[in-house]
Amino acid sequence: MKTPLHIGIVVVTVATLSAHPLCAQVPEAAATVTRLVATPSTIALAAGDSTSFVVTAFDANGRVVDVPVRMSAPRRALRVRNGRVHGLEAGSYEIIAMIVLPAGSFDDAATVRIPVTVDWPSIDRVELLPGPGRIYRGTTMLQGARALHANGSERPHPQVVWSSSDHSVAVVDRFGYVTGTTVGRVTISATVDGVSARRTLDVVPLPAAELEIVGGLAEVRTGDVQRFRAIARDEAGRVFEDAPVTWSHTYVPPADIIAPKAAAQLHEGRFVADVPGAYTVVASAGPLHARTSFRVVPRDAVQQLEVIGQGRQQRVRTTDFWVFEGVDGRDYALTGAKQADGHAYVWDVTDPGNIFKTDSLRVDARSVNDVKVSPDARYATMTREGASNRRNGVVILDLADPAHPKVASMYDEGLTGGVHNAFPTNDHVFALSAGDKYVILDVRDIYAPKYVSEYNHPDSRVHDVWVHDGVAYSAEWGTGVVVVDVGNGRWGGTIDNPVFVTSYPLPTGATHAVFPYVQESSGRLYLFVGDEIMNRRGLAMEGPGGLYRQPYDPTTGEGGVPVSTQGYVQVVDFTDPEKPAMVARYEVSEYGTHNIWVENDVLYQAYYEGGLRVVDVSGELMGNLYTQGREIAVYKPYDPIGFVPNSPMVWSAMPHKGHVFFSDTNSGLWSVKLKPKQRPVM
Repeated sequence: MKTPLHIGIVVVTVATLSAHPLCAQVPEAAATVTRLVATPSTIALAAGDSTSFVVTAFDANGRVVDVPVRMSAPRRALRVRNGRVHGLEAGSYEIIAMIVLPAGSFDDAATVRIPVTVDWPSIDRVELLPGPGRIYRGTTMLQGARALHANGSERPHPQVVWSSSDHSVAVVDRFGYVTGTTVGRVTISATVDGVSARRTLDVVPLPAAELEIVGGLAEVRTGDVQRFRAIARDEAGRVFEDAPVTWSHTYVPPADIIAPKAAAQLHEGRFVADVPGAYTVVASAGPLHARTSFRVVPRDAVQQLEVIGQGRQQRVRTTDFWVFEGVDGRDYALTGAKQADGHAYVWDVTDPGNIFKTDSLRVDARSVNDVKVSPDARYATMTREGASNRRNGVVILDLADPAHPKVASMYDEGLTGGVHNAFPTNDHVFALSAGDKYVILDVRDIYAPKYVSEYNHPDSRVHDVWVHDGVAYSAEWGTGVVVVDVGNGRWGGTIDNPVFVTSYPLPTGATHAVFPYVQESSGRLYLFVGDEIMNRRGLAMEGPGGLYRQPYDPTTGEGGVPVSTQGYVQVVDFTDPEKPAMVARYEVSEYGTHNIWVENDVLYQAYYEGGLRVVDVSGELMGNLYTQGREIAVYKPYDPIGFVPNSPMVWSAMPHKGHVFFSDTNSGLWSVKLKPKQRPVM
C-alpha cells in the first residue's frame, strides 16, 4: 500500500524504551551512543490495534546506555506512546528513533528506522444510510453506506459495489444514486469486501405537476451565499413536501474573463460563486424543471496595506506574541522566542512606527513558545519547553509595570512535560501539559496559583485550547476539535468539573490551532480550525522540508534554508455544538497555516511562508474563501538580515487599535495598517 500523502510528523520525547525512566536532563552519556536497536525490527498490525516495541541504545563496547530517545512517526497513520504503537490508517510507514544529544553537541545522532505495516481489519458489517423521503418514478436519490470492522471502527472511504434487484424498477450507479424507472418494489444492495447490506424500496408515482425556485437575489458578489428553495405542487396547486430535488447550475463568464465552467459550488440549494458572470441555477425533480438566473459581480475586497514599523529580531526565532494596552495606558507587546536560551521580550508599541524593547525576561527553558495576556491586562502567561530539570510548567508575569514585567510565580505541578500553549482568562489559566491534557489553574492571586481541575481526552494529543462562553475548544491533532463544558453549564460542566460535549474530526488529521468566533453579521458561532503540516510531501513544489532551520553559516555553508509547510484553515459552524457542520475553508496552496485571529468579521491569518493574510469573513461562509475574492490584503515580510534572510515565516497576527501586528519567526515583530478603500470620484 502507498503511504498517504500530506501526513504530519508527531515528535514524542521518551526514554530509551527498556523500562528506564526519562532522565531529568539529557545526559552526557548520549554522546557515547553509537547505535540503536529496535525490538522487533519490523512491526505489522491492523488498524485499531496496538503492539509494544523497545528501542535500546548501545555504546561502542556494546553496553546499554540509558538516554532519552525521540520518536517520530506519521501522525495521521501511527500513534507512538509509552513504548507502544497504535495503527490508525492502513499503509506502509516508518517510526524513526533518534538519540537526543546534549545541548551544544554537533555529532550525528544515532538513529534507527522501524518499518511499520498497517492493514485494515476485515469488514464485519455494512450499514445503509437511506436518503430522505421516498423514491418517486423518474426521480433520483442518493443512498449511503458505512463499512464497519468487528471492533466498531469505520473503514474510511470504503469501495462500495452497488446493485439493484430489478433494473426495470430502479437503477443505482456506482456512487449510490438510485433512480426510479417505474412503479414497483426493488432491493438495493451495497457490498464491501464481500459483506453486504440490503434495503427494499417502493417506487411510487410522482404526484407533483410543477416545480418553482424561490429565494436568491438578482445580483450578488463573489463569495456571497445564495439560498434557493424548490417548491413542488400537484395539479391542484398544493405544495408537495418531499419531492427529491437535484440541483445544477450553468455559467457564462464575462467577455474579459477566461474561467472554468465549474466556477461555483451548489449544494442542496446553497450557491456560492468564485468567479463573476451570469449564472443559472436549475432544480429538477424527475421530469419537472425550474430555473433562475442572476449576476455575480467581483467582491472588490482588496485594500492597500502600509508597513508602519518593525521590531527586528535577527539572532533568535520569534514565536508567539500578544499586544495589549497596559495599566499605564501605553501599548505593549510580549514576544516569545526559540533558540534564545529561555528569553522573552517586552516591546513598547504605543507608536507602531517606533517599536522598541523595554525589557527582556529569562527563564530556565530552551524555548518560550507562547505568551498571552489576560483580558484585564493584570498578568501574562509564558510557556516553557526544554527546562533543564524538565519541570517546565507555566510562568505567571505580574504586569503592574507593563514595561518591566516581573515573575509572579511558576506552576509546574502536573506540568512537567513541555508546556506548548496556555489560555488565560481573568481568573483562570488553561495550561497544556506535555501535549497530553490541559490543567486549569485559579490565578486570582497570581502569586499563589492553585490547581482547579484538568481535562485529558482519551488517546489524543492536544496542541491548543481557547475558551468562549464557558466552553473550551481544543485542537487535538488526529482527533480534531474537542469541546468541553468548563462553566457554560448547558452540559453540566463547571470550572471544577469539566464535562465532555463532543469531538469533531477534521479531514487532514493535523488539527493544530482553533479560534471560536461569533460572527457579527449573522450571530453564528464559527470555529476557525487550522492545520500544521511541516512539509510539502506529495506536492510538485515539495521544498526542502524539515522543522528546525539555522541561520546561514558562511564557514560550513550550512543553514539559511527556509522551512516548507502546508495545510489550511477549516471553518466549522458550531452554533449548535451538538450538531457541528463543516461549511468552508481558507486554503492557499503550497503554504501552511499557523495561528488565527478573527475580529469584526475579518480573519487575520498567519500563513507561515504565505505571510500575513487578511480575509473578509462576513456573511454566510461556503467553499474556499481564497478563490472567492475575499482576500483584503497579503503581506510577506522580507528582511535581508533576518534569522534566515528574506524568508517570510509568519507565526501569529493580531489587530490592535487600527493597526495589525504580527510576529515573523525570521524577522521579529511587525506593524502594518490597512489604508481606507479609495472610492472612484463620480
